Amino acid sequence: MNKLFSIRVIATMVVAILNSSLFTVNSVAQNKNEAIWLDINGVRDLTADSLDIANQARPVPGSSRKGNNPVLFLVGNSTMRTGTRGNGDNGQWGWGFYAHEFFDENKVTVENHALGGTSPRTFYNNLWAPVLAAVKKGDYVFLELGHNDNGPIDSIRARSSYRPNGELSITDDSIEIYNKVTKKNEVVYTFGGYTRRFINEVRAKGAIPVLFTLTPRNAYEPNDPTRIQRKLKDFTPAIFTIAKEMDCPVIDLNDISAKKLESYGKWKTDYHFYIDKIHSSAFGAMMNARSAAEGLAACTDPRVKVLKDAMNDRVIPKRCDQKRQKGKPMVFLCGDSTGKNYDKDLDGMWGWGSQAYTVFDSTKCVFQNQAKAGRSTRTYLEEERWEEVYNSLEPGDVVFIQYGHNDIGGIDKDKERGVIACAQDTSHVYHMKSSGKNKVIYSFGWYIKKMVRDCQEKGATPIVLSFTPRNEWHWGKGETFGSFYPVNEKKNRQYIERRNDKYIPEWDKQIAEECGVEFIDVHNITADYLDKKCGKKGKAAAMEYFNHDHTHTSLKGAHLNAQSVAKGLKQNKSAVAKLLK
Repeated sequence: MNKLFSIRVIATMVVAILNSSLFTVNSVAQNKNEAIWLDINGVRDLTADSLDIANQARPVPGSSRKGNNPVLFLVGNSTMRTGTRGNGDNGQWGWGFYAHEFFDENKVTVENHALGGTSPRTFYNNLWAPVLAAVKKGDYVFLELGHNDNGPIDSIRARSSYRPNGELSITDDSIEIYNKVTKKNEVVYTFGGYTRRFINEVRAKGAIPVLFTLTPRNAYEPNDPTRIQRKLKDFTPAIFTIAKEMDCPVIDLNDISAKKLESYGKWKTDYHFYIDKIHSSAFGAMMNARSAAEGLAACTDPRVKVLKDAMNDRVIPKRCDQKRQKGKPMVFLCGDSTGKNYDKDLDGMWGWGSQAYTVFDSTKCVFQNQAKAGRSTRTYLEEERWEEVYNSLEPGDVVFIQYGHNDIGGIDKDKERGVIACAQDTSHVYHMKSSGKNKVIYSFGWYIKKMVRDCQEKGATPIVLSFTPRNEWHWGKGETFGSFYPVNEKKNRQYIERRNDKYIPEWDKQIAEECGVEFIDVHNITADYLDKKCGKKGKAAAMEYFNHDHTHTSLKGAHLNAQSVAKGLKQNKSAVAKLLK
């Protein structure tokens, strides 16, 4: 019965739109009329003409239910589910995509029924009935609606609530108008009127409604460029007033997320949004989902206890500083297998982090090796390894950032760990073959810059390291990609390959200079040593510093790279050098 109702609604909307004189299959005419679809925020979000596609992407209401366990229904707009499909094909994601990650699915399941472009009015009229039909006693319904409650009440989008005095209203007033989209008369209620209807209808089913203030936009107060705007045209006070009147649990998602954005600074805040200042990137969507979970965890209303008990430990930020000692800074290494490998067998492969104890004074600091074999800057972030380091950082800590061996490769194929190969701050949406999902991939420069900025935000000291050299050698002026040889090179000897010219070591240096942080050229410091030590015999002589292949180091090679880091700190006259032995 629910499916039939949904199909009827879809058919009515599609037929009405196709019959409207305001639409045409002529692409030229469509471009001319495109401006009508731009709301007052300048956002183009065509969903009314593709509800059939949208409902293929949205779950069948109640389909996730496990036995008698409750279902958490999410009701919202593009800040919960972007666009029609909500699949990130434009680089935007809604927080409803990540909300389930904070709950034990064996205790409660989460269904994202939000749809981009909807307002309280359009969701209530077009999408609410089948969702409500699936709601049962003990379920929860999260309501976050309002971003699209704007514009003329009878516009082509027909989504604004009734505003008796031209302002957002929480009264029970209504007005009857002719809807140009459905070509039928419609009773339009105020924002308060629609919100009360959602609340009352959820309660009539024995379920618990929870109101959320709207996600913040990338907009600062005119007189305070450090403070994110809060009121969102009075929606926050309106939602709190209705919650108090209706005795409904309320979570100030707007304030929780806005405080985070304010602590981030502008550059980081910007990448939590994508394309515009309203819709979130994957970073912003996860932040809002976490804020929603944190708000729920802090809520003292006894009616949400069952839902709180169903939350998992993900709401507690993971850390990796369990070895922290009072009065000593932590020194973290973030990188790949050249920083951390098996680090066990004397004849095996070792990362230089295992030898950090030979150069750092354990009475002055605690070294924490967070490098992981096979990781690029991108996958280190995607696997949330960087998040653990970030959550652990305290003022005075030091972070060595060293990547490159795994960054230049397949982006949407092979191991899918490659990044856009440049130092510039750029990104692009790729379709991942392994998962069939869309993902925004950034440049090498962006990922390094993010880590650096995150450290600075926390009061820690980031130090960018170029990657370790490989055991590849050439005679004299051998032609190799990005090779560099000393000025006094001799043609009758070999030189280790250098990758400096417009490649990762140079990018590292550029980013460090741009961000005003230290750079240690481990690549060339170690290469200089190997040139001097092994140049006459080249690769054969250098084998004792490598193991298994031309990239991974032996115990002796790991020790050499640790020494190179220490040498670089001293050459820089770094304040961190005081932590050395």
